[in-house]
Amino acid sequence: MSEEKSLNFLEEIIEEDLSNGKNGGRILTRFPPEPNGYLHIGHAKSICLNFGLAIKYNGKTNLRFDDTNPTTEDVEYVDSIREDIKWLGFEWDKELYSSDYFDQLYDFAVKLIEMGLAYVDDSTAEEIALAKGSPTEPGKATPNRSRSIEENIQLFAEMKAGKYPDGAKVLRAKIDLSSPNMHLRDPLMYRIKQAHHHRTGDKWCIYPMYDFAHGQSDAIEEITHSICTLEFIPHRPLYEWFIQNLNIFPAKQYEFARLNINYTVMSKRKLLQLVNENYVSGWDDPRMPTISGLRRRGYTPYSIRNFSEKIGVARRENQIDLSLLEFCIREDLNKLAWRRMAIMDPVKLIITNYPKGQTESLEGENNPEVEGGEGVRAIPFSSELWIERDDFMEEPTKKYFRLGPGLMVRLKHAYIIQCDSFVKDASGRISEIHCTYIPESRSGNDTSGIHVKGTIHWLNVETAKTAEIRLYDRLFRVEDPSNEDGDFKDYINPESLTVIKNALIEPDLANAVPGFGYQFIRKGYFTLDTDSRPEHLVFNRTVTLKDGWAKEVKKS
Repeated sequence: MSEEKSLNFLEEIIEEDLSNGKNGGRILTRFPPEPNGYLHIGHAKSICLNFGLAIKYNGKTNLRFDDTNPTTEDVEYVDSIREDIKWLGFEWDKELYSSDYFDQLYDFAVKLIEMGLAYVDDSTAEEIALAKGSPTEPGKATPNRSRSIEENIQLFAEMKAGKYPDGAKVLRAKIDLSSPNMHLRDPLMYRIKQAHHHRTGDKWCIYPMYDFAHGQSDAIEEITHSICTLEFIPHRPLYEWFIQNLNIFPAKQYEFARLNINYTVMSKRKLLQLVNENYVSGWDDPRMPTISGLRRRGYTPYSIRNFSEKIGVARRENQIDLSLLEFCIREDLNKLAWRRMAIMDPVKLIITNYPKGQTESLEGENNPEVEGGEGVRAIPFSSELWIERDDFMEEPTKKYFRLGPGLMVRLKHAYIIQCDSFVKDASGRISEIHCTYIPESRSGNDTSGIHVKGTIHWLNVETAKTAEIRLYDRLFRVEDPSNEDGDFKDYINPESLTVIKNALIEPDLANAVPGFGYQFIRKGYFTLDTDSRPEHLVFNRTVTLKDGWAKEVKKS
């Protein structure tokens, strides 16, 4: 019998709540992204967790955009977030926005002012920061902390009416300036931003701070399990303070460790730098850890969900090896990807005893890992072929099992051949390899009795198509670029992208399907890029067939 998988700590909490009848047995989670950038693999982990828990316990998940900063938000980001969640295979119950609650949040703020628990402060950002003190020194009251309730109500209304410029005033909660938790030292609730909002237009010129909008939005929606990452632990007492004093639904926050992967960065600010400073081609550059970048590179939704499942849910920060994500996509594509042949650095091979001008059609299965092979495709064969240049060695070493003078190999899906001679051009580079083939050795019907150790791939000269191949690798050459000296961009891997302009591919690949994976035999897994056109095919390498990076690191 298979061993039952143990529950993670969030599942244990939910099961206990359900057994106690908490919230009437109702489960409602939410995914609350800020629409100020594209989602990355860390967000994918959170998506899988929030939606996955709701699905497991017959609950629902809201998608709520935390759109409280109009200067950094854009409809483009909203659209991309929707697309990413759907692509991962999840559907939300309600699509909501923090801006839906701007009127209600304003009323909450007024209520706190009326209770003497919030005040308008004219101090500058620098003065406020200085007055807050330090973790070892208590804060000090700014001159405006003692304002009357009536004056604060009037000033806050004037802030809302647009009477003051950006930075002139803020609304702060009046909590405890000596608290060991810096987030409770009179945190900001509202600031003035004379900016157009992508949903509310110019209705508002004051916007709630994240820490005020976040917990209250959870309460308004009556979220039963508000799942956040560990950096929000010190924020939780503030959320609870607001909820208790406003006497609203007690949304409960639970924290888990965020996803950190080596050889990349997960900060939106740093990812935006890479985009804006043209280190990458955009948010969906296949080297980026964004969901759109992974999708363009050829990752599948299942591989990302499987990766999220494998790494589990932790309470302590740790760093996950990128090799695990690559393992998940290899495992998935091995079962899905159709096999095709492609040649990056071609050299011509001439079969001297094969009838010149004759072409025959051979067969190759689409996927040998699946029973029945998912059908076959026709592969044209003739006396003139292309093979990879590094599949031939002029002076073969002892354990070299590919092609060389006097050596025999099998051509994939075709015949056994033997190298008889080769020709060099004026520069001394091999330009032609001359071979003879064994007519009785055709794959699937071999009666030759000859056994060879090596098999190489090939293409028919007359029918091969040309394509641009983009070989992607890790974006950074160090495990944790954010933790190195100097600018993190100094550690970008100069070989993270290699472009082969005129690679050769099977003619069948002219009909390649966008979003579908192909294994280029002996080369890796590839997918058609969005830049591709019928007259200019472009393929991205999703991942190599084996993890070669560990060997390279060990060598260096």
